[in-house]
Amino acid sequence: MQYNFDEIIDRRGTDSFKWDFWGDDKSVIPMPVADMDFRCPEPVIEAMRLATEHGIYGYSICSSELVDLVIKQTFEKYNWKIEKYWIVWLPGMVPGITSACHSVGKTDDSIMTTLPVYHPFHKGIDHANRKMISSYLIEKNGRYTLNFDEIERSFDSKTNLFLLCNPYNPGGTVFTEPELRKLSEICLKNNTIVCSDEIHCELILDKTQKHIPYAALSKEAENLSITLLSPSKTYNIAGMGCSFAVIPNAEIRANFVKTKSGMVPELSRHAYLAALSAYRDCGDWYEQLIDYLKINHDYLLEKINAIPGLKMLPHQATYLAWIDCRASPIKNMQELLLKNGVRLIDGSLFKGEGFVRLNFACPFSVLKTAVERIEKAIAEYDQN
Repeated sequence: MQYNFDEIIDRRGTDSFKWDFWGDDKSVIPMPVADMDFRCPEPVIEAMRLATEHGIYGYSICSSELVDLVIKQTFEKYNWKIEKYWIVWLPGMVPGITSACHSVGKTDDSIMTTLPVYHPFHKGIDHANRKMISSYLIEKNGRYTLNFDEIERSFDSKTNLFLLCNPYNPGGTVFTEPELRKLSEICLKNNTIVCSDEIHCELILDKTQKHIPYAALSKEAENLSITLLSPSKTYNIAGMGCSFAVIPNAEIRANFVKTKSGMVPELSRHAYLAALSAYRDCGDWYEQLIDYLKINHDYLLEKINAIPGLKMLPHQATYLAWIDCRASPIKNMQELLLKNGVRLIDGSLFKGEGFVRLNFACPFSVLKTAVERIEKAIAEYDQN
């Protein structure tokens, strides 16, 4: 089946966080929140239709079919063999991050992460009353990567958890096996658990790259790991709330389950069925999506790097462009662009001052209009 990613679907007035939350003028193009403006795959829509028409929306459990499918795909895609009892279902990625922060160590211990990063990382650390130790990514060979010397120096005796984002949000890096092994070496030496958010693992735009789960590196790494996964970003079903953690170590898993049980609800039947249909029935939609996102990415990369004062590195993964504005004389890029009809996220939310993040998972015509507005806004500012 051929899917139409050029279709423009009006999301205003649907209580969309992305389109309705800020109450912007209808002329504004919102590109901050990490969901896509594409219609979901038809098999997912049909699964939701059947679940809705059943007419009873009581408590639900995960089917053995979905569990078996997750195990099968994890092995086939990443050569990582997981067991069904390692899987802990979650109503979203953020509860998984927060549960990891609460369940490892104790109050006033340290959690390490890298910056800039998806903001629930540092908010989860704060919520759990842990001390955040951080290391900023460095630019090397046209991509963002880990500063291993700084990471190794920064560990202290109370660093029980390392929060990793791979592929990286923001920045779009897919970490290589040598990079992950170096990180693993440091964390294992410090007996530190790694919670790896791998929610963007299927959104690889650079086909020369391959996602490697941190836990698949070795049995030692696996034993001290919490891996967070979900079909939500890839298949545009984030609002359904279906994610899961893979936790091989029984003690770590028990602590995680105990912690999350007091904070987060169970999943709905709609959530489980959306995930099942996405993984099982939507391969053709997925392949077409990746091709479309790559076209959008390449267009945006060329246009942004032609604008004075702006810089964007090629993204290996995700649909979230990380744009460096530090060479621009414009002090508040987000505010200027909003006045000119494009809403982005200011990088300070991710502790990345001087950057903005732009979601390019939208019809190409919408992206083109947004880019033209950005070009015009900056050109007029420079003239003044």
